[in-house]
Amino acid sequence: DDSAALIVPAEVDAPTTARVQDLAVRAYRALDCAGLSRVDFFVEPTGDVKCIEVNTLPGFTPISMYPRLWQEAGLSYRDLISRLVDLGVERFEEVRAHA
Repeated sequence: DDSAALIVPAEVDAPTTARVQDLAVRAYRALDCAGLSRVDFFVEPTGDVKCIEVNTLPGFTPISMYPRLWQEAGLSYRDLISRLVDLGVERFEEVRAHA
């Protein structure tokens, strides 16, 4: 079976969740990402965590994984778009202020 399922939240223990979250933030910051990005991981049966990709342009239709993950966290598609626009304006103003 080649199908995949989106299981939110992931079925991993709390320490693994914390490790993945920490690594995601570190990867995002190391690459100086801004706004819309998704950091993907494999969690091995042994518990080892591997960052496999930082996707700086993930799908963004209402059925894409990125907005679905935010929806599961309580942020609607409409509110997600508003938040990303607000973050973009803030970043633009910061850059302009330091130019």
